[in-house]
Amino acid sequence: MNPLQTGTWQNNAPSFWLLKFSFIWLFSQNCCMASAVWTAYMNISFHVGNRMLSELGETGVFGRSSILKRVAGVVVPPEGKIQNACNPNTSFILPRNKEPWIALIERGGCAFTQKIKVASEKGARGVIIYNFPGTGNQVFPMSHQAFEDIVVVMIGNVKGMEILHLIRKGVHVTVMVEVGRKHVIWLNHYFVSFMIVTTATLAYFTFYHIRRLWVARIEDRRWKRLTRELKKAFGQLQVRVLKEDDEEVNPNADSCVICFEAYKPNEIVRILTCKHFFHKNCIDPWILAHGTCPMCKCDILKALGIQMDIEDGTDSLQILMSNELPGTFTPVEEETTSELPPARTASKGAHVQEHPTSSVDAGSQPPEAVETGHSSLGQRDL
Repeated sequence: MNPLQTGTWQNNAPSFWLLKFSFIWLFSQNCCMASAVWTAYMNISFHVGNRMLSELGETGVFGRSSILKRVAGVVVPPEGKIQNACNPNTSFILPRNKEPWIALIERGGCAFTQKIKVASEKGARGVIIYNFPGTGNQVFPMSHQAFEDIVVVMIGNVKGMEILHLIRKGVHVTVMVEVGRKHVIWLNHYFVSFMIVTTATLAYFTFYHIRRLWVARIEDRRWKRLTRELKKAFGQLQVRVLKEDDEEVNPNADSCVICFEAYKPNEIVRILTCKHFFHKNCIDPWILAHGTCPMCKCDILKALGIQMDIEDGTDSLQILMSNELPGTFTPVEEETTSELPPARTASKGAHVQEHPTSSVDAGSQPPEAVETGHSSLGQRDL
């Protein structure tokens, strides 16, 4: 119930949001209809000596099921110390001249409907219920059963006790109740609860999506920086095109320790910082996945000045770098656990130089290795 001071008075598809908005609107409309409150103007008159005093104010609120009309009469409280009129045998001291009378009843002890029923059976034209002690002049629209031709109004405890004290002193008190103003309580407790839950849900999803975008942006920056560093690092490693007269293509020569395939003429090999070489399409994804030479375990990326956890996002890194570096990566399906062949060094052959700093257009083919002829680097290094 919403206490009211007397005299004074809030991710997804478009169809989902439209449905949600419609539900909120309909819910709020129902709340507003159920929360329409009519205040009551009360003109209270009483005799003090030879004088007639009256007091007019918007001091009451009609019950939800009360009829809305003007009513006037003598104010009559229940007899005895208990003023809640819950007992069906409750009696009222009725006016001698059979004037219309209005029952003044204290809240509590039973339902509002029971109090109104007892008073109406005794002949009351209206019922005024005053609030609990300690509530001041707070009132609220009472929920009760509808009674034909009975006006039901709630007033504050302070005003109710003032009237009761006058009557107990023998003062003849009359009251005229008139329909006041209509108020719409937008924020009853159901609507407040609904809005709190809805706001909390929207705030959570908003925070969740903002955080996801923020994390994705950080990851995107990290991958771009890492791509630049790896592209630059791979550009520092030499590549060669094997010739038919090279020692590595000899049938008795060792094969690539990654794919176990023998070296063949015109194949491209990459020479690492430790002077070991392998098929370019074999060693590139290996370095991205492990960071070390498969033969001597030399930390290639560290030697090239790159510090990173190479096991983090290996698959994504390989896919990313396959678009940045010349050539096509061949994923390594199995890692060898057998004893690796003895280290071999680069022998004579033609050197080719990658161009990592040159941009590769999306629609163009990766640049092929360019033969630069024999040089001193083509001889055996060890």
